[in-house]
Amino acid sequence: MARKLHTALIAVASSFVFLNTIYHHLLRHPPSIATEGLLAPPLPLYLQANPNLALSEHKRLQLQEQEVDHYKSTRHVTSLKESTPAVSILLPAWEILVVLPPETPPPPSAARLTCLFPNNISSTARPSGFLSSPYRTTFKCDLPARFRRRFPFPQPVLNSPEKKTPPVIKSTVPELLRWNFLVYDSITTEDDIVLLVKGLNHRQGSSRSPSDFACVFGDDVINGVKTAVTSSVQEVFRCRIPKLTAVSIPGGEERIKISLEISEQNRVVPSVAYYTPPRKIAIKQPKSLLCACTMVYNVAKFLREWVIYHSAIGVERFILYDNGSDDELDRVVEDLIQSGYDVTTTFWVWAKTQESGFSHCAVSAKDTCKWVTFIDVDEFIYSQSWLNSLSPSREMLRALLPKSKESSIGQILIGCYEFGPSNRKSNPKEGVIEGYNCRRRDENRHKSIVLLDAIDESLLNVIHHFRLKQGYKGKKLRIEDAVVNHYKYQAWVEFKTKFRRRVSAYMADWTQAVNPTSKDRTPGLGYAPVEPYGWAGKFCEVYDNRLRDLTRQWFGFGLSSEYHNGLQES
Repeated sequence: MARKLHTALIAVASSFVFLNTIYHHLLRHPPSIATEGLLAPPLPLYLQANPNLALSEHKRLQLQEQEVDHYKSTRHVTSLKESTPAVSILLPAWEILVVLPPETPPPPSAARLTCLFPNNISSTARPSGFLSSPYRTTFKCDLPARFRRRFPFPQPVLNSPEKKTPPVIKSTVPELLRWNFLVYDSITTEDDIVLLVKGLNHRQGSSRSPSDFACVFGDDVINGVKTAVTSSVQEVFRCRIPKLTAVSIPGGEERIKISLEISEQNRVVPSVAYYTPPRKIAIKQPKSLLCACTMVYNVAKFLREWVIYHSAIGVERFILYDNGSDDELDRVVEDLIQSGYDVTTTFWVWAKTQESGFSHCAVSAKDTCKWVTFIDVDEFIYSQSWLNSLSPSREMLRALLPKSKESSIGQILIGCYEFGPSNRKSNPKEGVIEGYNCRRRDENRHKSIVLLDAIDESLLNVIHHFRLKQGYKGKKLRIEDAVVNHYKYQAWVEFKTKFRRRVSAYMADWTQAVNPTSKDRTPGLGYAPVEPYGWAGKFCEVYDNRLRDLTRQWFGFGLSSEYHNGLQES
């Protein structure tokens, strides 16, 4: 018996040394620049082979490497260990997001992983994406049906079925965090911290007082350091920066857990966000005059057309917030970067967070962009004054921006024309500009191009435009000067995907039987993804081929993926 125990102890010790060696090897070769055999995305082949990288991608890699160096030299305030459990969040549609702790090396790419629940019930774990600040690997799995009627919902353990001895699920299992009551991200500015929180300000235009809350730093929420909240609007809370020494520990002062306390309830909102103090060394990037920021979900087949067109008329940088795409978005983005377009992607898994996503973009892009247009991938800006232009020019959009004498203009507002299915039964392979040419007669709402320095500190935004600081005002352009062609009501096979979920936190989902006459609902559409009778011919009041004819004049053909290579050669 003693000999068996001695042998077992030697085996455990050997395993620990082996795992520790691998762990520190991975820290020296971290996941953000990982090579073969890791779940983190490898360095793309075109970057390995092409020394003349697109400038934006080169800078992105520099930032990743700096993030990695940052990891090596610091530790989390609570001294994270290898045994620190993952955190799991229940998303809509019974989907679970599993977030590995910072500093946790990703499992090998060949590993088959599962989410293991009590009674050895499991579901497949799928690689999902990577959260930043700090860098964390995530997986998705489904909550098994038998647990959906049992509350509280149990957190799973990430497990490899190849293990001879599966982990033991304790009788007391932590409860799943809920996506609708969560501190899910933060971003640090020079002056304060922006905290993004779901579940507190429930209605548009009705926000609780900042004095109702306090920001809490550190895992010890009872004795943690607290600072005042200075702004509370939508899902955006701003709080003062703490004295770093108050929350640091010997040997480390970074990656401090941050949450929000509801003061009157003495209750702290669950959090997966961290406060990362500003780095002492920052990579200086040239500031683009005009960028575009948008939230995307499975738009790979439309993205090239949108990027190529808007780049030709003056957008210099494209910022995508990926809301959980599972199409070929990454490949299309890589192709665009390789072709010289400046495109970056932020993994943004949080459901119904368009407003806070745009707020996050307004803060994070401030050092690299002066003006940003917040439009969707099915929206295209153009002006009737361009109709006689033989070729596009990057000065076209710049001409819409205020002149020097209009220094008080902080936002340009552009009206929209909404296009219908135009008798299409399927997605037009030649692209949306070519494929949809019939629209509603009247202009509807507007989209914006906003000066980031003019945005109000609250970061309040509604339907693609922002509240401005005192001293700034918006300028509404005449429809003759500029318009947004919004290819909103597409062929049913495309439009029905909208039933997945509305992206705005303050609009009812399609399936909710509320506000049937709201302009935010599609006329004639019910509460289920069932094609209304005569859908292909709906919303067709005016045939409008102007932008289609203009792009034919400029490029000679459509701008969809089928024509992408031809455009680059022309």
